[in-house]
Amino acid sequence: MYGLVNKAIQDMICKHHGEETWEIIKQKAELEDIDFFVGMDAYTDDITYRLVAAACDVLGMETEAILQAFGEYWVTYTAEEGYGELLASAGKSLGQFVENLDNLHARVGLSFPQLRPPAFDCEHTSDKSMELHYQSTRQGLAPMVIGLLHGLGKRFHTKVDVTQISFREQGASHDIFSIEYDDSQTYDQRTGD
Repeated sequence: MYGLVNKAIQDMICKHHGEETWEIIKQKAELEDIDFFVGMDAYTDDITYRLVAAACDVLGMETEAILQAFGEYWVTYTAEEGYGELLASAGKSLGQFVENLDNLHARVGLSFPQLRPPAFDCEHTSDKSMELHYQSTRQGLAPMVIGLLHGLGKRFHTKVDVTQISFREQGASHDIFSIEYDDSQTYDQRTGD
């Protein structure tokens, strides 16, 4: 994965748990020799998985919870790290954005030539619901997708309910998420009502 992912993990940990906790996590992941991650450099996936495992251990959280929190954080982080215009070009609503995820990754791939993005296929089941088919060469990242969808809900001021209905880790060919969303003007993202 690219250093931008590892930098985002570091930023999330430092922001919510402090620099000292980050140093403990880095040490537990046996990455104390890395002073900082370069966003545009490719790193082995193992480094990212080790950071997540160490964060789970140090913070006493389940992997799914960390990955969901990270997925949600990633939406804001990438917008703040200079990718806001790119994100804005992918759609003006949750539905549009999700439909354009593969196109977005293709554009990102122009700057990150070693990118191995997942594939997303969106199937609308009504004007307020869809099924999202997610395929990746990487294992265990479905909870991050759930977090991403919640982060996108916040970005678009849209109430989102995500249920995973097919699980690659249980033998399915890929993960599928059922998404119900409400983008009516009455939704208040601060209160969730």
